[in-house]
Amino acid sequence: MSKSNPPQGVSLSLAGNHNPWLIAGVVSIATFMEVLDTSIANVALLHIAGSLAAGPDESTWVLTSYLVSNAVVLPISGWLATVIGRKRFYMGCVALFTVSSLLCAMAPTLGWLIVFRVLQGIGGGGLAPSEQSMLADTFRPEQRGMAFAMYGVAVVVAPAVGPTVGGWITDNYSWHWLFLINVPVGILSLTLTNFILTEPPAETARRAELWKRGVKVDYVGFGLVAIGLGCLQVVLDKGEREDWFGSNFIVLFTILSVLAFFILIPWELTRKEPIVDLRLLGNRGFASACAVMFAMGLILFSTTQLLPQLVQSLMGYDSTTAGLILTPGGVAVLFVMPCVGFLLGKMQARTLVAVGLVIEAIAAYHLTGLSLEASYAHLAWARVLQAVGIPFLFVPTTNVAYVGLPPGKSAESSALINLMRNLGGSVGISMVTTLLARRSQFHQSRLVEHLTPYDEPFQRALQSLPGILNTTTNPVATRQAYAAIYQELQQQAAIIAYIDIFHILAWMAVLMLPLVFLLQKTKPGQAPAGH
Repeated sequence: MSKSNPPQGVSLSLAGNHNPWLIAGVVSIATFMEVLDTSIANVALLHIAGSLAAGPDESTWVLTSYLVSNAVVLPISGWLATVIGRKRFYMGCVALFTVSSLLCAMAPTLGWLIVFRVLQGIGGGGLAPSEQSMLADTFRPEQRGMAFAMYGVAVVVAPAVGPTVGGWITDNYSWHWLFLINVPVGILSLTLTNFILTEPPAETARRAELWKRGVKVDYVGFGLVAIGLGCLQVVLDKGEREDWFGSNFIVLFTILSVLAFFILIPWELTRKEPIVDLRLLGNRGFASACAVMFAMGLILFSTTQLLPQLVQSLMGYDSTTAGLILTPGGVAVLFVMPCVGFLLGKMQARTLVAVGLVIEAIAAYHLTGLSLEASYAHLAWARVLQAVGIPFLFVPTTNVAYVGLPPGKSAESSALINLMRNLGGSVGISMVTTLLARRSQFHQSRLVEHLTPYDEPFQRALQSLPGILNTTTNPVATRQAYAAIYQELQQQAAIIAYIDIFHILAWMAVLMLPLVFLLQKTKPGQAPAGH
């Protein structure tokens, strides 16, 4: 145990004289605001580009800049919270996020908007790790299931309703309000945090001892983290658009990321006070929890990206209606999350995680039956089934991740587990975007093989279309018929590509099942040892 860690039995709770459940509610406010911002701007990119006189490709940096700065701050947020103090660090993050949101809404050019989004990502990156470490230390181990369930509602519901809220605001007002809505929420969060959260004496004493000995900043570690994760996030976000390794830009950033991680791992493992405590991954249970959280992020964010994109590109849905496909899933989470928190006191966490993975596999397989004639109800219920499985992954995994870790390591472990969730989301979105483009092209080339004068179904379709156009000999009508058939072919190729991706996601969930046996085993309803 590090000298800076408090001894066993010393409370690190931030509840003070307040009810600890009040703490869970307060920290969930900022969480919802931050996670919502990871998806709310997706549907408004074209509006932002048009308003700021920028191209569609340039506007995607509005998303990338946020994700990059968020990814860089996440792993070092545990160290920053220890040095600054969790309450002070948390309030600083909320304040930075709120002010930068206001600046984003007022940005006069795309360049300034990207700068302000970087600041917003820095503020947002420190929120989730701080909040989860607060909950882990405020609640007794046997209560954490329900606490993380309450907190998890914000984490899971926000990305589900983000596209809906973003689409509605964009269609009815302007994209500026996507950022302005964060301002009153941020002010409310800061006010409640200031009056309700209390810095525990043990935490204050530990920080005072740390400053007395002299804070040693791991500048090399910070630089390696920034380069490694920043370049990786750019590669994942821009890879498909830049043709992956056919682009010198992507190759350069990949090399920089790999080299940074190659140097970072031995460097951090040999530091007495590393900026990222990679030794925590030596705990089998914690490492397995990180892997499950990575899978959850991959499934949640990739499907959140796929479904609205599918209905907008192939079924003609507008932004608001496309977002509403996800909303019933968010409502389902509201009901399922507390139930999972209750079950965690009665059942093994391993069992619940296994149930979650099975549900995700079934939900993804169910979506392989999609067609272009699928109704809104069919798609919404498919999302509900997929959303039901997420609480079974999030709550037990978050709860069991802290089992067996040294006291005082909640902030560092929260930072790593949130990093894995976000990386899973980035990998998932990049993966499905690439697969969609590649599989659509593959199926299109296969279907085109049937567009020949010798293919009877093609000839029947070709002969029927001019009749519909009330012309049989007009060459313009013939060309229109070819165009109509080719458009139908492209749609069929695209829907088959979506089906392929859902098949892959189903198999990925199944292949993750063996990880369940590596999770830390606990006795339901009893406090697990070690933390």
